[in-house]
Amino acid sequence: MKRTFLSIYTLALAAGLFCALPACKKGYLDINQTDPNLTQRPPINGLLVATTYQSAINVYSTGYITSYYVQQLASPNTGSGSDIYDDVDRSANWRAVYLNVTDIRQMKQLAVSQRAYEHLGVADILEALNMSMVIDLYGDAPYKEAWSEGENLRPAYDGAKAIYDSCLSLIDQGIAALNLPDPLVALDPVNDLVHGGNKAAWIKTAYALKARLLNRKSKLPDYDPAAVLAALELAYDSNADDAQITRFESLSPWNSVAKNNASGTLDGWLSATFVNALNGTTYGVADPRLPLITDLTRFGDYRGTVNGVGRTGSGTDNSQCALSVNGFYSRGGAPLLMLTYAEMKFIESEASFAANKAGSYQAYLDGIAAHMDKLGVAPAAKQAYVSNPVVAVGQAAFTKDLLFKEKYVATFLQPETWTDARRYDYKYKNFQLPQGALLNTFIRRVGYPTSETSRNPENVPPVGSLTDHLWWDK
Repeated sequence: MKRTFLSIYTLALAAGLFCALPACKKGYLDINQTDPNLTQRPPINGLLVATTYQSAINVYSTGYITSYYVQQLASPNTGSGSDIYDDVDRSANWRAVYLNVTDIRQMKQLAVSQRAYEHLGVADILEALNMSMVIDLYGDAPYKEAWSEGENLRPAYDGAKAIYDSCLSLIDQGIAALNLPDPLVALDPVNDLVHGGNKAAWIKTAYALKARLLNRKSKLPDYDPAAVLAALELAYDSNADDAQITRFESLSPWNSVAKNNASGTLDGWLSATFVNALNGTTYGVADPRLPLITDLTRFGDYRGTVNGVGRTGSGTDNSQCALSVNGFYSRGGAPLLMLTYAEMKFIESEASFAANKAGSYQAYLDGIAAHMDKLGVAPAAKQAYVSNPVVAVGQAAFTKDLLFKEKYVATFLQPETWTDARRYDYKYKNFQLPQGALLNTFIRRVGYPTSETSRNPENVPPVGSLTDHLWWDK
């Protein structure tokens, strides 16, 4: 039986997540609008709005997982699975990404048939973004056979390195498509939720994603810092270029977390590791970004929750810090960040560290300043921080430890922070295993979801331990 757009594999995934995704809601995200005949023939701009939205939501849901592993978040409950490295089932995250790539591939087919080259370019970039998150969590994954036509409920797994290479190829193809002349259908500024139909902005995002992925190989012999820097030259120039969405069906995701916590459904608590890194305890300098993320406790200070230990108070007595309903990341309408200029400056700092220490140090300072500007830190407070001798150590004393420490703050709640933690071997100051950890060392990967192990057991690769290193983490 031949199917248009959808493989039987992704239909099976959809059965486990039917209308649990934001794209299933009615409103401007309803790709089929009001015509039931469009079920298998969604309009190209409907797919544009759905895939840009869901890609950002996938960044959020992936970051929600990884932020516990890097101890930016902590559970208010003792022995929570994400805190203590339990093999938590991640089926919802897996399904959401694969179903979104299904929509992305539908958009590609329509783009080719309609000569909508700009849509084609965006689709390639979004597929690379989504699949790069899959392989960064799980390693090997279905790819070539996941969207093949026919009755294949059990697709073979491709090597993570091969998918990574495909992601880089997709980025290059996306850039080439965006540069093709005379598209018959241009990007729609209303339905492109990331860049508002701005082709040049998408090209910058493609190069930003390319720089991120090339930098992922920093521990390998074939790491090429010159290639990273070349991609950065064509990526972001300022915070105004950031890939983010600010339009939502209802609440922005982290705002929903903060509001739920404020109403008694406990969530979004900050780890003591993260809070202590910013409140002066760990590094001896108070970071002015902390008040723009969370609120003072009832004790008049900032204190986090130790991962694995859980809350010390009642949970509703403001004894520990959580995401604030007024904070930059979690206020109403807060932007949902995908790739940022600040991240690019830290990538530049790392890639140039060996060959150009002066440029590396300046990029480090620029990354801090860019993130502070993004959050709205007052100019005087920003200047006081970046000139503090703990931060402004000078070129000669500048180390990668400082670089990774500041990038850890600037990529708060981002999935890429876990990539950095593994590339850095978790060497952040005072970073300890969570209390009651089920592993004897830091977590390096996520286990395959039960949606795969139950339906496709003959193809799911064996996982010896969640301490197994992925291919780039050697």
